[in-house]
Amino acid sequence: MPWREVYTQADLSSTPDVSLPGEFPFTRGIRSTMYTTHPWTIRQYAGYGSAAESNERYRKLLDEGSTGLSVAFDLPTQMGMDSDAELAHGEVGKVGVAIDSIDDMRRLFDGIDLGEVSTSMTINAPAAVLLVLYELVGNERGTNSDQLRGTIQNDVLKEYISRGTYIFPPSASMRLTVDTIEYVTGRMPAFNPISISGYHMSEAGATPVQEVAFTLANAIAYVESAIARGLDVDTFAPRLSFFFVAREALLEEVAKFRAARRLWARIMRERFGAKDPRSQMLRFHTQTAGVQLSAQQPEVNLIRVTVQALAAALGGTQSLHTNSFDEALGLPTTEAARLAVRTQQVLQNETDLIKTVDPLAGSYAIEKMTDDIESAAEVLIKRIDELGGAIAGVQAGFQKGEIEQSAYTFSREVEDGSRVIVGVNAFTDTDSAPEPFEPLRVDPAIEAEQVARLAQLKAERDDKAVSHALSELSKAAATPDTNVVPFLREALANKATVGEVCDVLKNQWGTYQPSEKF
Repeated sequence: MPWREVYTQADLSSTPDVSLPGEFPFTRGIRSTMYTTHPWTIRQYAGYGSAAESNERYRKLLDEGSTGLSVAFDLPTQMGMDSDAELAHGEVGKVGVAIDSIDDMRRLFDGIDLGEVSTSMTINAPAAVLLVLYELVGNERGTNSDQLRGTIQNDVLKEYISRGTYIFPPSASMRLTVDTIEYVTGRMPAFNPISISGYHMSEAGATPVQEVAFTLANAIAYVESAIARGLDVDTFAPRLSFFFVAREALLEEVAKFRAARRLWARIMRERFGAKDPRSQMLRFHTQTAGVQLSAQQPEVNLIRVTVQALAAALGGTQSLHTNSFDEALGLPTTEAARLAVRTQQVLQNETDLIKTVDPLAGSYAIEKMTDDIESAAEVLIKRIDELGGAIAGVQAGFQKGEIEQSAYTFSREVEDGSRVIVGVNAFTDTDSAPEPFEPLRVDPAIEAEQVARLAQLKAERDDKAVSHALSELSKAAATPDTNVVPFLREALANKATVGEVCDVLKNQWGTYQPSEKF
């Protein structure tokens, strides 16, 4: 967005938003007290290799002061494949933890009380599958479904736009997403059934305005689909959550978060008739911008992450993950992950950041930028409406094309030096040798061990019970008005694997093949 050198009262709209924190349209925060009584949740994203290794990292993060867990899954799991699948070879455990069955989920949370911890799972196309595995393990350990707290991402539309870990065609994916929302609404009232994500679109190159517009357009599509299913908006909307990035453009990011809250509140009240104030609140998790971290002079990333975290906090996030400074080089080391947690602890305990609500409110610059981002985002949302909605936009390649153009513009600015990246295209210290650095690497033996555990599971389980459960799941998937999640639960409880249940759904629904325009 364009900036002016000086802002004055004259730059503000003739009817400025003078609402208080906790009041519609929630520009200044969703709660009247915000961090003064309840600081944001320190939630660190982690997962690699085997479930046992990830469990060890989770325990360390909790010991270091994390107040919530965030699970990263490997690519085969994200794509609904088992570790022994041909296409999984070489990717098992590489960018997250490999989960093939209920046994892996048990190992992942061994010794962790699921009734006491809030868990976020970054999983989309097979989100319902991993949710059910989590619920089953929690129930086994004495935690009722209505006591489980956390979030599944379950936002498949942004996969078609920016990330690519889709499985089924858009219509089938929307059905599974709404099935999950319906299931969670009835059984797990403390769990968020979806986290509508702008983060990944931003990482692909979306501007702040595009991030807000495309995220809320996707959210509109989910709400419309849930209402079409027959769900009352005020029964499920209070549990909708969002996921945004925090960049280094601190003031613009603060304005972005404020604009997104205000825009969503108005959409829910005016477009969908939501009456419950909780349905109108945009609750969001934030992650600092991984794409802005550099492999050159990686220690500089500590400063980048701190500024990004400050933007998220000043913008009113509900939970925050701070990236580790070494993530441009590999999986975060234990020491780097500890520093990432310490960054948030310093902000919460050594600054005056949590002493007052929305401390930048009233700034001419912030208020003007909030208005500008909201207005520009509304224009993009209207354009998507004219195309027929978010799914139609996906099929036309609109959102993806807009993001790719923004990414191209950004790259050109870095290349020609008009956008300075410290240590990359300026201040490069070419005369000094870089400090030696050894990133964390996943042991390639993990794949063979995971495949061996999977073979043992299949050898020891009741094949007749598995076959029957998968057959019933197939029948449910072939029946449009049937919620498939209870049938997933039955199959997974009988030790069917992630790949097996996803294969059943693929056989009924097909797989998505992007058009040539992508």
